[in-house]
Amino acid sequence: MKEKTILVIDDSATIRRLCDSELSNAGYRVILAATAEAGVEMAVEQTPNLIILDHQLPGTTGYEVCCQLLNQPTTATIPVVASSTLRKKAYAEYVDCDNVVDMLPKPYTPEALVATIASALDTAAMVVQSQNEGSSVPEVIDQLGDPELAGTFECFGLREVLDLLTNGAKMGVLEIETARCRVFVHVNRGRVQAVTASGVDPEIVARHMPETLKELSPVIRLTVPGRRGSEVDGLVELLNNKVLDPRLLKKLLRLQASILLRHCFTGELKTFRFTHHQDVPPLFKKLPIDGSLISLLVQGALLCDIAEVPEYAPQAGFVRKSIRGQNLDRAGLSSRHMKLMSVVAEPKTLEEIAASTGWPAEEVQRVIHGFQLAQLIETCEVCQKKNVFGITEKPSLGRNLASFIHLNQATISGKIVRDWSVLFSVSKQQRPDVLLIDLDGDEENTAPNATQRLGELKTELGISDDLKVIGISKEPEAFATDSNLDCVLASDFSSQQLLDAIESEIRSLKTESSTHAAEQESTQALISTTPEDEISEALTSLVASTNVSITCED
Repeated sequence: MKEKTILVIDDSATIRRLCDSELSNAGYRVILAATAEAGVEMAVEQTPNLIILDHQLPGTTGYEVCCQLLNQPTTATIPVVASSTLRKKAYAEYVDCDNVVDMLPKPYTPEALVATIASALDTAAMVVQSQNEGSSVPEVIDQLGDPELAGTFECFGLREVLDLLTNGAKMGVLEIETARCRVFVHVNRGRVQAVTASGVDPEIVARHMPETLKELSPVIRLTVPGRRGSEVDGLVELLNNKVLDPRLLKKLLRLQASILLRHCFTGELKTFRFTHHQDVPPLFKKLPIDGSLISLLVQGALLCDIAEVPEYAPQAGFVRKSIRGQNLDRAGLSSRHMKLMSVVAEPKTLEEIAASTGWPAEEVQRVIHGFQLAQLIETCEVCQKKNVFGITEKPSLGRNLASFIHLNQATISGKIVRDWSVLFSVSKQQRPDVLLIDLDGDEENTAPNATQRLGELKTELGISDDLKVIGISKEPEAFATDSNLDCVLASDFSSQQLLDAIESEIRSLKTESSTHAAEQESTQALISTTPEDEISEALTSLVASTNVSITCED
């Protein structure tokens, strides 16, 4: 049987919490609204089975809300239970409202609330939705106790609140009020043990379930609201008798926790309250998640729709965040995804991270997003380092070049080697942008041998003009006309002279690349606008003049 939905429209936070707690445990789905406007909107969207309506609302009355509901075909037949501390004086206003089926005078006990709703549902349907506002008048007998910790998210972030509880190894439940629902995060021993919610459609969790968990879909209507009662007791009994596989059910509970937590970290948050020593629901007591916040946020990022993951600019960089006071427990996080934290010890782009990890680009994007929600990674500007390799057999020159690369490591990375075979090997692993050649070395390094080896290197790497070559010699003027060298420095060069030469060659490389790209684009545009008969005629003329056979395919 499909569960009944109840919408509570009341500006009192105490009333909303009481209705949510008691009616959820009684087997209803509860949604809450703090204002008349929000309540009417929710009634139109979700057509609840029944509405509990407060008479005195900010800026309006329950009677005016009833009239609005009656004027809309989709909400006119939804039964309403009116509630007020004014009792008969207020109830007289609802005599002509056909949708009002009962009255619930304030203050009332939890037992009276459940009994009134059960009776009203015998003649109509009901839905509940929530928003949280305070009230100064006493309205409830045996009302809920004061929380040990409560506040708004205007000053504190959700991560800060959870860190406070987990670092202190507190046991209890953190109630998080969002714009549309309430989420309950049960913590103990520094970890998350369960996450449930009221006002959340279980289908939100169901649609992210893998095929291996699909057979457990019916269970979600019990696990998402954290139900208690005979149905849950029966489920626990099946686990005790080993009829159900506890490993699969625990995977489901973990999946649910990751999705609900992600909803909190990406949605609009309003208030929070922590109740100490409050026990977890029975099913979660049998199968606690015992997972870290970090691992659940990463799992949520891996499960969500790709459209919900931010699109990062290609030049955006990511680096490990300086952490103070955060809970760094990574229980439940795979070793595969832990690897990313070491990769971003220094700023890297998504492309660089994918290359370092060997992961698909989408997986990198998702895991980065999860770590950002956990506030472990932050965005930054990335300076694209240029690879500068050098070859010399002179120890002194080799030390100078290596020291130069180290001092400029913010913008330059590279290696200094002694022979061409090693240069070939390292160049295959990491393609150089600039090559420094000692032209006063042994025979292999002097022209024309160096020129020959340079040509072999370019051929093997599949590059031509993309590699800039800077020679170093005691007599630079002797190589001024060598077309294989882009620049020649005197052997007593300064660090600034070498840096200027490298930057100049890099700029010229970018200019050449841009010019080449523009020429390609222009050629493509010319071809796309040239009639096919003109292209065919040109090809025929070319074949006739070169005496070459050309076969064209569509």
